[in-house]
Amino acid sequence: MASLTQVHYKVHTSTFRRVNPRNQGLLKSGKLFQHPGSAFPSIHINLSCVCCTKLTPWESSSVTYAPTDNQSDKFLPKSANIFETLESSKTADSSTANAEGAVEIRSQPSLEFQFFKWPLWLLGPSVLLATGMVPTLWLPISSIFLGPNIASLLSLIGLDCLFNLGASLFLLMADACSRPKYPTEECKSKAPFSYQFWNVVATLTGFIIPLLLMFGSQKGFLQPQLPFIPFAVLLGPYLLLLSVQFLTEMLTWHWQSPVWLVTPVIYESYRVLQLMRGLKLGVELNAPAWMMHTIRALVCWWVLILGLQLMRVAWFAGLTARARKQQLSSDTSSANDD
Repeated sequence: MASLTQVHYKVHTSTFRRVNPRNQGLLKSGKLFQHPGSAFPSIHINLSCVCCTKLTPWESSSVTYAPTDNQSDKFLPKSANIFETLESSKTADSSTANAEGAVEIRSQPSLEFQFFKWPLWLLGPSVLLATGMVPTLWLPISSIFLGPNIASLLSLIGLDCLFNLGASLFLLMADACSRPKYPTEECKSKAPFSYQFWNVVATLTGFIIPLLLMFGSQKGFLQPQLPFIPFAVLLGPYLLLLSVQFLTEMLTWHWQSPVWLVTPVIYESYRVLQLMRGLKLGVELNAPAWMMHTIRALVCWWVLILGLQLMRVAWFAGLTARARKQQLSSDTSSANDD
């Protein structure tokens, strides 16, 4: 009888090991388990929990966070809503990443553009010399002046247009060289109002005086009279190029280009040579004395204006040096405060 009981107990134990998962609740609850239809005494099973701190080789260790004393207050800032805290931290991280990216982009100079700028320092003045000075100084006056006629007027205008083309190219190259290394930096230079005002006054003075003399000659107030064609040959290219200079200066002021300080120097230097050429043509045309004195007065006027322009260049260089010194001192003081 005892052996039969042991055999039945083994069978009952094997059946219990294959129990359906839905019956596990009975096992966990600790209730009596009795095989249906069995007259043997029921078996009471006590399930005990075994705690083991040693992990098997294929299990990964869990990550725990233990804040230190210094970091306990900075782990999650206090706010009214936890989503606001998470959103603010995400915004701060994104702003920091954007700032770092901007610094990296700014720290990388555009070397390819700088490489193309180096030849412009020699190419720009060479273009200006080839289009302005060489034809005026070495071209014989007899090759462009054929008498007081329209052909001579067009030849002189074409010569001045060639200079104007070279001056425009030079100003474009100078503007490109004046740009900063980093494209993110702005390079806008606004001319002072006083500078613009006196430049307009000088240009209008040099434009009105020849027109008044032409009007007085046509009305007979100046004797001997000078016909329109000889007058146009002597001062027509001068008036045309003066109008082009005024338009160019207005554009540089509007665009706030750094070449606004160089533009009048270029045109006024050529204007002196242009008026000296007019004196030679006046001798060929047997121009009246009042006309020759007018051309000499215009030469003196533009030499005076050219000297004022050069003094303004020196003044602007000193102003820039003072502004840079103040900026460096302010940066140094802010760095010391930080």
